[in-house]
Amino acid sequence: MNLELSDKVIIVTGGAKGIGAGIVKLLAAESAIPIIVGRNEADNIGLMNEIISSGGRAWQYTAELSDPQASQQAIDAVIEKYHRIDGLVNNAGVNDGVGLENGNYEGFMQSIHRNLVHYYLLAHHALPFLIASKGSIVNISSKTAETGQGNTSAYAAANGGRNALTREWAVELLKYQIRVNAVVVAECMTPQYEKWIKTLENPELKLKDITSKIPLEQRMTTAKEIANMVAFLLSSVSSHTTGQIIHVDGGYVHLDRALANA
Repeated sequence: MNLELSDKVIIVTGGAKGIGAGIVKLLAAESAIPIIVGRNEADNIGLMNEIISSGGRAWQYTAELSDPQASQQAIDAVIEKYHRIDGLVNNAGVNDGVGLENGNYEGFMQSIHRNLVHYYLLAHHALPFLIASKGSIVNISSKTAETGQGNTSAYAAANGGRNALTREWAVELLKYQIRVNAVVVAECMTPQYEKWIKTLENPELKLKDITSKIPLEQRMTTAKEIANMVAFLLSSVSSHTTGQIIHVDGGYVHLDRALANA
């Protein structure tokens, strides 16, 4: 299927590693021009050069998105170079473990800035250019907003906000024919997830226990499987899909986990 993404300029936050990198690589393979926005310049440049050396196109902008000023600066830089924006993938964030019992106001608000505020600010500053291109927004979200996890109040709240903003923006932007959707991630193997699992006692056994509860094929979701859905939602092939919160999770959130052991 031709996703009709050729030459489209698409911003991907947190695009240097994990799910973001999977999205960036797939967009480049579809002849789009992914813009990697993230805090680590070396990681950004490394992936950008990898794509370029493989015959694709990409660019990077280094930004600490927890700083509210950085979102405006990132959009300005993209416009200065490419003069257009066709899509925005809000993906950057981290499950930082700011809980209720052991958390505090400062940590909670820092996490909200780290995980939610830049979703709003990037969309806000990119909006005039998305209106011009009739572009698309995809917000990456997490199961924590629906299932809870424990000891991660701020991250769960941020993801609830991501889901709510997806529906709210889909309504507000109907008049511009801008589509807004979210992709919810449950158990996906990324460098961050791998780092977390190694902090647990007997990580191999814990990972086996987690995957045994994923109904479809008892395995982790891959970054490429998330990327496939994101690319579809960015594409005009999904031209009548908006306001959707789509779970790419092997049935983890909504199917009876007893099925995994059936």
